[in-house]
Amino acid sequence: MRLALSILTDALAYGMVLFIISIGLSIMMGLMRVVNLAHGAFAMIGGYLASYAIRDLNVHYSVAILLAVVGTIIVSIPFELLLYRRIYRKSDPLIQVLMTIGITFLIIGVVNFIFGPTLKPIPLPPLLSGPLDIGFRSIPTHRLFVVACGVVTALSLWWLIEKTEFGIKLRASVDHSGMADSLGIRTEIIYAVTFALAIGLGAFGGVVGAEILLIEPFYALRYMVTFLVVVSVGGAGSIMGALSASMLLGLADTTGKYLAPEFGEFFFYLTVIVIVFLFPHGLFGRSHA
Repeated sequence: MRLALSILTDALAYGMVLFIISIGLSIMMGLMRVVNLAHGAFAMIGGYLASYAIRDLNVHYSVAILLAVVGTIIVSIPFELLLYRRIYRKSDPLIQVLMTIGITFLIIGVVNFIFGPTLKPIPLPPLLSGPLDIGFRSIPTHRLFVVACGVVTALSLWWLIEKTEFGIKLRASVDHSGMADSLGIRTEIIYAVTFALAIGLGAFGGVVGAEILLIEPFYALRYMVTFLVVVSVGGAGSIMGALSASMLLGLADTTGKYLAPEFGEFFFYLTVIVIVFLFPHGLFGRSHA
């Protein structure tokens, strides 16, 4: 029972970290048709900014999260204006891959030059650093915090896309961009806001998940494939798909590492192979996407 609860707790937390970060990439790939392999680099920027804010500026953890998200979005603005805006929904995927890999290496070099090529821990506040006693055992409070962040993120995104005027304009811009333009919808603004949202989610996930996915010099490359796999398994552009894929892969990977650590990430990728075999377009993907 104790082992099962430990596996479940860690799997939920790991899965939610994957979801918070990967849903931003899913939005980019599913809605704007951009294979943004630099998404993990922006998550890394968020982690570095939060670590610097807490350790060097002595700000509170919550303030550091806000600074990291806003700071990362500000850093991303020149990239959106000068590069990403040219490839929304129309460029060859190979061009997108080459460009975003180049951005990844650029960000890695600049960030490590500024902050140094070392592991960047993000100290937790006392409220989140200790265990929470639930009677028959204790659970790390930070794990529960990550799970709560994932649930709030999923619900907020669903509300934003399905129930707001912005969501209506976004879906119109995605499905019929020409018609949306003719109706007076500023699609370039819609795409810019969506890009900022995706980058902000990546930075947020990089900060709250730093206890699980450590912020280190090659974070962007180390987890690039992992984030891409989550989107592919879940189906690009699908909130439920990204959430389901994150939970399944998080459970498979965590269970494997608890019970057979010598196999490494074997069970993670075995699960990927099985799901893709059964659902070639992803769990909630569309055949024409």
